[in-house]
Amino acid sequence: MPKHNIGTREEWLAARLDLLQAEKQLTRQSDELALRRQQLPWVRIDKAYRFETDEGHASLPELFQGRSQLLVYHFMFGPDYTAGCPSCSMIADGFNGFVVHLAHHDVTLLAVSRAPLAKLQAYKERMGWSFPWVSSYGSDFNADFNVWFSEEQQREGKVEYNYRQEPVQAWRSGEEGGGESEEARFAATCGTDVATFQRDMPGMSALVLEDGIVYHTYSTYARGLDSLWGTYQWLDRAPKGRNESGGIWWRRHDEYAEP
Repeated sequence: MPKHNIGTREEWLAARLDLLQAEKQLTRQSDELALRRQQLPWVRIDKAYRFETDEGHASLPELFQGRSQLLVYHFMFGPDYTAGCPSCSMIADGFNGFVVHLAHHDVTLLAVSRAPLAKLQAYKERMGWSFPWVSSYGSDFNADFNVWFSEEQQREGKVEYNYRQEPVQAWRSGEEGGGESEEARFAATCGTDVATFQRDMPGMSALVLEDGIVYHTYSTYARGLDSLWGTYQWLDRAPKGRNESGGIWWRRHDEYAEP
């Protein structure tokens, strides 16, 4: 017999209708939060960032590709990595389908990483991705958006990430429920040690181009990326939920054993 509570169809319907009210409330709250994101003040960006793209050198305004809005996924793939972060890879697995729809709604979606373009292109081919992915190698872009920090900052044990000063491992070993062994395993799959792996962080940023000027409008990090992690949206509706009592379970999509 299953350990979960078993009920009649009538009992299920009563509980489901009660849950429906909570879901509707959450939807309304999500709509309100979306509006508050749009109402944040815009911050002008004057720094002349340069990126390497499949088409050659590009400035930040050129990344918009003729559109007025740009969504950037800060993908963990540092210059010393041999492969992209497995978590970022799982999130990025959904980008191919989103890109075309967003492009037809005045929004460009792309990923940015510090690794040289050749590494990104090779990994992109391995993963079977087609979405735009550019290299910020040699620029301050990742540091300025608080998704990269130096070895010196790491030695001091603090970094400004997710809008607070915290020990470099706090968001993973504490809030995320991970552990050192899991972090070491992730680092190893990227061809690095833990310290090198953790100098890059994940995040998402939104920018707008108006009258030739780029403005930063929004950024989110850590658990703020959950809503962009498509697999989790499905798991949150599965009978056993995320079911992560055993720790990190996911792999890159080409690393799973056949069921």
